[in-house]
Amino acid sequence: LGDCPICMIPLQLHLKRSAIMSCCSKVICCGCSHGTIRGGKASLDFPCPFCRKSTRIIDEDVMKQRLKRVGANDPVAMYQEGTFQFEDGNYERSFEHFIKAAELGHVEAHNLLSRMYNNGQGVEK
Repeated sequence: LGDCPICMIPLQLHLKRSAIMSCCSKVICCGCSHGTIRGGKASLDFPCPFCRKSTRIIDEDVMKQRLKRVGANDPVAMYQEGTFQFEDGNYERSFEHFIKAAELGHVEAHNLLSRMYNNGQGVEK
């Protein structure tokens, strides 16, 4: 996963211990995420530390932004889109997104691809 781009501390392998900014798909550590929220005076609308866009969560906007990032070959956004497709049961599309994310170096995409191969999901049996 690499280092947090703000504090340069290595990101933990457990993805629940890091935050993904929905506006620009940057992954930051929980400490920096907490500091960003605290800097916004604990409101629900605080600026992203990278692109300065509002982080107010609106599902339609998040989906549009994720698809825009997929079009820009962002491996994190491709991984996210793959997980959404997987949860919807569309294994072939999920497999395509995981392949692209893995080719761009996303570690968790490699893991999920191996699970899909093992379970025969999205591949020929």
